[in-house]
Amino acid sequence: MYITCLDLEGVLVPEIWIAFSKASGIPELSRTTRDEPDYDKLMKWRLGILKEHGLGLKEIQDTIATIDPIPGAKEFLDELRSMTQVIIISDTFEQFASPLMKKLGWPTIFCNTLEVAANGEITGFKMRCEQSKLTTVKALQSIGYETIASGDSYNDLGMIKASKAGFLFKSTDQIKADNPDLKAFETYDELLNAIKGAMN
Repeated sequence: MYITCLDLEGVLVPEIWIAFSKASGIPELSRTTRDEPDYDKLMKWRLGILKEHGLGLKEIQDTIATIDPIPGAKEFLDELRSMTQVIIISDTFEQFASPLMKKLGWPTIFCNTLEVAANGEITGFKMRCEQSKLTTVKALQSIGYETIASGDSYNDLGMIKASKAGFLFKSTDQIKADNPDLKAFETYDELLNAIKGAMN
């Protein structure tokens, strides 16, 4: 029994923080987990910048409302879900993910949650569990699933390497160079074929 675990941002939808960086005119916010492997450090830094500029949840949600899935992502996901169970495992937050899940046909997502004050200021964040992607994959394996995983960033490497089959998708040259043992793909057709192959 297989279950496929996919990252969200950079794999199925554009990076939310890059879109918000452009919308807000704050270039520093374009840093993502492709640049900073330590997610806790990255989020605390982001929250500091938001506070400095007086920006809160509403401003980010307004940007997210304008984001569409990467072309072909929904069709890829629909076809993949016809073949196997799929869970999106993301370090994003429920308050960000919901409108994007609607556009992707409501797939299952495991993600985190933001702590938001009454005035809309994001005061903190609550991670679902430590090393959420790797921990989730190991938990799925412990209940009898073989996992297949794919993602694009440093924080995806744990779940990719711990799975029966794992693939980089639309990743950076640096991450690909650092992980020559991992197959890397750029198109949904290639990824779909690789996942099919891994299940046979």
